[in-house]
Amino acid sequence: MFLHKPETAIPVFRPDTEDSPFRAYMTTQLPEGLWTTGLCECYGDVPNCNRLFTSICPCITMGRNSEIINRGEISCRSASLLHLATGVVLFGWIFGSKNRTKLRQHFSLPESPLPDWCAHLLCMWCTLCQEHRELRTRGADPSLGWEGNLSKWLKDGLTPPIVVPRMTEA
Repeated sequence: MFLHKPETAIPVFRPDTEDSPFRAYMTTQLPEGLWTTGLCECYGDVPNCNRLFTSICPCITMGRNSEIINRGEISCRSASLLHLATGVVLFGWIFGSKNRTKLRQHFSLPESPLPDWCAHLLCMWCTLCQEHRELRTRGADPSLGWEGNLSKWLKDGLTPPIVVPRMTEA
């Protein structure tokens, strides 16, 4: 009765097809409801060295992804420290799976090939790389942070992404 029915998210990122190393995965219309790369396609990150960077320091990739997914509500530094702190006590997968769920809801992506919590628990590195690739393919550069992307989108005349509304009381 008091719960707001969530609307479906409509992604409004415009892919940068000319400069993107993920051109092979892009079409003129990004597939709604499908991941643009697979969970284990880390070899696609070679031009960006994201695979190597994530294997050495996954907390920074988590922080960058999280800042974009949460629209700047949590900074890269805070998210990285949170992931590092929870990872030390083996609970980093909880924070990671919550971000993955938000990303999936935002782009209407399926929870496949594994449930979000399971993907982060079993192969955090591949999962973080896939999330990073998805954000880049859909027009956000996690290395710029939320404010940097917002400036880029406004300069290019793009609308910032729409996020699924939170449940509120009426």
